[in-house]
Amino acid sequence: MKQFVVLFSLFCCYLSYSQVDTLTIIKQDTLVHTKDTLIIKKYYFASQIDSLIKKIEKPVAKIDSAAKKQDSAVANIDTVPKSNWTKENKLGLNLTEVAFVNWNAGGNNSFSAITNGQFTRIYKTAKTSWNNELRLRFGLNAQEGRELRKSDDKIEFNSTAGFKRKEKSSWYHSAKLNFRTQFSNGYKYPDTDTPISRFMAPGYLFLGVGAEYIKDKPDFNLYLSPLTQKSTFVLDQDLADKGAFGVQKAEYDADGNVIRHGKNIYTEVGILVTNSFKKNISKNMEFSNRVNLYTDYLNSFGNIDMDWEMLLDLTVNQYVKANIGTHILYDNDVKFKEFENPEGETQKYGARVQFKQLLGVGISYSF
Repeated sequence: MKQFVVLFSLFCCYLSYSQVDTLTIIKQDTLVHTKDTLIIKKYYFASQIDSLIKKIEKPVAKIDSAAKKQDSAVANIDTVPKSNWTKENKLGLNLTEVAFVNWNAGGNNSFSAITNGQFTRIYKTAKTSWNNELRLRFGLNAQEGRELRKSDDKIEFNSTAGFKRKEKSSWYHSAKLNFRTQFSNGYKYPDTDTPISRFMAPGYLFLGVGAEYIKDKPDFNLYLSPLTQKSTFVLDQDLADKGAFGVQKAEYDADGNVIRHGKNIYTEVGILVTNSFKKNISKNMEFSNRVNLYTDYLNSFGNIDMDWEMLLDLTVNQYVKANIGTHILYDNDVKFKEFENPEGETQKYGARVQFKQLLGVGISYSF
């Protein structure tokens, strides 16, 4: 287009120039000053052509300059190294309310709220992987006519570092750390005077080495460890003296005086298997599954402790989500009373399956 405009302008100027030159030849013998005047007009037309060419060339030069800057910016982007770190942060709040006014069927007003946070940091190269995750949950329930009660409480940190020899392989030589505890006191309601659990009572620490299989699509992870140390912490001395959560309890004399306090740490060594799986069932529906299985070599080998979570997230929009989930726990070191005789003596203790179900709608924010 630029060339066409230039040629057309030159052609028009050429026609004008030719006409003036012809006029000059005709009047050359009769009018002396006419030739001078016409020569001046020739110079005028030539200057107009130069000006026109410069006007056309200026925007072209600007376009070329902008293209060079864009190419330079693209080159700079390509030369900047990409970070090996990826992160994901999620915050959520689930709310439930029931209110009654002159309701003849009866009922108590209640309100519950559960907050949760999940923070993930992953470092990955061609042959290395380091996955870090922090999960937090805390919930309260208020019901008319009774005290405020806790409905959820969790602190969990996971860190797994791995190395593989071949880039195409999905198997890593890995080391794994898992830590779990809670924020506040737990009670066997309605008794709120004697806590049955506290922060770091219990606290669990798993540390071991093994092999890990990582597949990005779908999001699948399998960790197998033949050598994992499990440490159970009971830092509340009253609970430790009772032998809670498997620690060695205190020894008493005939008068009930403490001869030796209970231990605060109980250590085991065994096999750990963990698996996590995440799948988008549909555009607005995601299913996630987590399971941890552990058995100790020395104490009741083959008796498996289990921590199994399943969660179905339903996305309404960018900020509103609904979720349905279950959580199953079994720990052979957590004993429950079977019954007590009329004298108040405990007849039998035993481990039991612990089950929790979750259904909530709330807001969620990712950044």
